[in-house]
Amino acid sequence: MNDRTPSGAGWFESVDPGDVEGAATGIRDGSAAAPRNWPVQAVEAGFADGEDDYYDRLREATLAATAAAVEEAERADDRQLAHAVRAMDDCERTANELAERVAEWAGTLFDDAGTGVEYARTLAESDPDGPTERRVVDLARRVASLADERDELRTFVQQQASIVAPNLAAMAGPVLSARLIALAGGLGSLAKMPSGTVQVLGAEDALFAHLRGQASSPKHGIIYTHEYVRNTAPDQRGSASRALAGKLTIAARVDHYSGERKPELDDELDDRIASIRSRGDGE
Repeated sequence: MNDRTPSGAGWFESVDPGDVEGAATGIRDGSAAAPRNWPVQAVEAGFADGEDDYYDRLREATLAATAAAVEEAERADDRQLAHAVRAMDDCERTANELAERVAEWAGTLFDDAGTGVEYARTLAESDPDGPTERRVVDLARRVASLADERDELRTFVQQQASIVAPNLAAMAGPVLSARLIALAGGLGSLAKMPSGTVQVLGAEDALFAHLRGQASSPKHGIIYTHEYVRNTAPDQRGSASRALAGKLTIAARVDHYSGERKPELDDELDDRIASIRSRGDGE
């Protein structure tokens, strides 16, 4: 609520009763040093006919302000990056599943049938003979198209990740950084997470099983795909995961709050992983 005049005018100051957008702006941008009897002031200002009318208008303005805030958040660059990496993964998963179907179907028609997306690409270039072969070849073309879209989305993710989160992308790689942002629900959410949570992002099923007493605690989630975890000796992966998660958390916070590129973070991580890998006494 606004507190812009000595009389302590509320968020409804200078807002026409029928101007929902203006009221929403007043709700989002306003503030007050102390609470006041806003319904009475709204009636005195001619904004509302009574207390019930004031609360009806307040509810309408609050809903409009919330909808505007949600739309703004969804349009943010980090949210677009999250959508892109999810779409990339969807294209890859669907292309692989359809490629299996193409291989199985083609195996009943062609002696030299192969497997995988690359075989689907090859088959897509062939000239079908008859309606059945045409259906198989057309399906193979869909696989090739999905694979092409996956590649284009990957290129987009690689470009955008370095813009949205330069430190995180440099440290984790653009695709992993985009997946972490997507799993966290945005760069801001990732920046506010403790490093222990970042460490197990993507391993929620294993974590819940551990909490139910049905499995051991997971040492890592999706960050396992990072070279510093995957290529570290098994008895050192827990330490490597913690070190990586800690630095990724710092990188996300720098990206979210300042956006300044800090190469020294990469050097610190390199040194820490080198130290972990040089140890010979386990974790």
